[in-house]
Amino acid sequence: MAKTNATAPQQQKKNRISEYFKGVRTEMKKVVWPTKNELSRFTVVVLAVCAFFALFFWLLDTGILAIMEQVLNITM
Repeated sequence: MAKTNATAPQQQKKNRISEYFKGVRTEMKKVVWPTKNELSRFTVVVLAVCAFFALFFWLLDTGILAIMEQVLNITM
């Protein structure tokens, strides 16, 4: 009887892990993967947005630095 009680929590844990991976497998079957054309378009969009924000923040940083140099009369 004691052996059954000791293994019950282990069995429950094993069942939960098994159910989790069954759920993962079920959800992965629902995934709609992008085509090669869509993937290349998405990649171009992501790279363009990253380049835009990098340029924007570089210009913003440069502008703020120039203003601070003028206001505080310092050089960097």
